[in-house]
Amino acid sequence: MDRSADSAYSGDAAQIQDLFNRIAPVYDAFNQQLSLGLHQIWKQMAVDWSRAQPGDTCLDLCCGSGDVTLLLSRRVGPSGQVYGVDFATAQLAIARQRSQKVWPPLVVDWVEADVLALPFEDAYFDGATMGYGLRNVADIPASLKELRRVLKPGSAAAILDFHRPASSLMQKFQQWYLSTIVVPTAEAYGLGSEYAYISPSLDRFLSGSAQVSSALQSGFSDAVHYPIVGGMMGVLVATR
Repeated sequence: MDRSADSAYSGDAAQIQDLFNRIAPVYDAFNQQLSLGLHQIWKQMAVDWSRAQPGDTCLDLCCGSGDVTLLLSRRVGPSGQVYGVDFATAQLAIARQRSQKVWPPLVVDWVEADVLALPFEDAYFDGATMGYGLRNVADIPASLKELRRVLKPGSAAAILDFHRPASSLMQKFQQWYLSTIVVPTAEAYGLGSEYAYISPSLDRFLSGSAQVSSALQSGFSDAVHYPIVGGMMGVLVATR
């Protein structure tokens, strides 16, 4: 295992923040290339499971370059409001640029903040999403408690992320794909160690059932985890 990749996912928030700032320029292109464009379908699934409706006020945490945020904004429409939150300045800069180029215009507030200390009132949002962020937060239970705090009673959060699949065959395929496709592609852009962090981050991440338990322990009234792509990814839907 690449030692720099392992240290990049040591749980230190500053290291994670720096990592996502570094990969910001290629983040969208990599997602598109490495998922064969399917990442847009998975992100739309998260928006659907958030139960966001036209006119709602919604939150997208760990918004990165804004893919899920813009999908969520289209869902709530011009009468709604969406906040995209991330602590990586470079990612937010790209998200702002993207939102200025879409037509019709979308109502999005981009906020630089830590998911462990959100700058919003209690029970403020009608729904929330998080794409590929929970695996990287420094304190998963604390982040879930903070997410629950800002959701209105009865509203839902849909959290999309990579996982280690339960099937040993799928685990082998996932590891082959990461080591043979993902990292070499990143190395061509001089970002091999930055993307090598994915594998150790998966080793440390909660299983789907453990995510459900953590959400319930954090105060959510209901939680369900839906595995997708052979269990290599999944969506945790937690209802306050």
